[in-house]
Amino acid sequence: MNHSAFSKTFLQELTEVIEKINVKDVERLALELLNLRERNGRLFVLGVGGSAASAAHAVCDFRKLCGIEAYAASDNIPELTARTNDDGWENVFCEWLKVSRISDKDALLIFSVGGGVSEKNVSVNLIRAINLAKEIGAKVFGIVGRDGGYTKARGDCVVLIPDITNSGRVTPYTEALHSVIWHCLVSHPKLQLNKTKW
Repeated sequence: MNHSAFSKTFLQELTEVIEKINVKDVERLALELLNLRERNGRLFVLGVGGSAASAAHAVCDFRKLCGIEAYAASDNIPELTARTNDDGWENVFCEWLKVSRISDKDALLIFSVGGGVSEKNVSVNLIRAINLAKEIGAKVFGIVGRDGGYTKARGDCVVLIPDITNSGRVTPYTEALHSVIWHCLVSHPKLQLNKTKW
C-alpha cells in the first residue's frame, strides 16, 4: 500500500466497520444501563491493556454524565499488582469483585478485543469474572471485537464490533470503537443526566 494512502484507507475501513454495528444492540445496552441505574445497581467495568484505559475513562463518564455508580477494577494499580502476585493474573478481577460484594443488582461491562478465549488462554481474568457474575445473578454486558469470544457467548447484552476488513487491524478498530460506543451511551437521552461542558 502507498504510505500516503494509509490514513485514508484506515478511516474508510473504520467507517465500514461502524456501518456494520448492530444499532439495536446499542439501544438494548442503553436500556439495560437505564434499568441498572433505576435498581441502584453498580457497574463494574473490566478491560485489559488498552481496554483498561477505556474502562477508566468510561467509568468517569458513566458516573459524571449518567449518575451511574461505576468502578474500573484496573484503576487501583497496587491492588491489581498485589492480586496478580499473590492470586495469579487469571483471578485478579473475580477476587476484586468479591471484595466489592458484587450482587445480583449489579452488572459487568467488558471492554475487550477478543472477549476472552479459554481454549487459547486469552483474557482468562475476564472469563472468571464473567463466571462469577453469572453465578450470583449479575448482568454481563460487553463491547467486544472479532467474534465476541466468551463475553458474547455468556453475556446478557453485548455490542459486537465486527472484523470485516481482513486488514489485520482488528485491535485498533475495536479499541477505537469502544470509545465511540460508550460515548454514544453516555450521550443517550435515556441515560444522560448532566450535559458535557462543550
